[in-house]
Amino acid sequence: MKRIEHIGIAVKDLEAANKTYAAMMGAEPYKSETVDGEGVTTSFFKVGESKIELLAGTRPDSPISKFIEKRGEGIHHMAFYVDDIRAEIERLKKEGFRLLNEEPKPGADNKIVAFMHPKDANGVLVELCQEK
Repeated sequence: MKRIEHIGIAVKDLEAANKTYAAMMGAEPYKSETVDGEGVTTSFFKVGESKIELLAGTRPDSPISKFIEKRGEGIHHMAFYVDDIRAEIERLKKEGFRLLNEEPKPGADNKIVAFMHPKDANGVLVELCQEK
């Protein structure tokens, strides 16, 4: 793992959250996109070399909508940038970590992603990110 790529924050209302974070960061989000496969719309804010990703569900059965229903708004995941996501998946599996994705899948911000089970990281959902 090379660096923290971003911190994902689940929000109910993306427009309202964008206003809050724009005021806090002193800058508008640099990117917003929908990932239909995950049922989520995202906004990204730059923070130095890292980013904040705001995530809002686009349908009630999306993982983000379910997360908010169960836990409320807040930090959803921590994402780490990797050079070779498939090699990192294999390395983590050899270390005994459970991966929620055996194969990387398309993610936001021109990335392919895979997630590690939160029970194996003290309750934190860990995302691995690699440029497409």
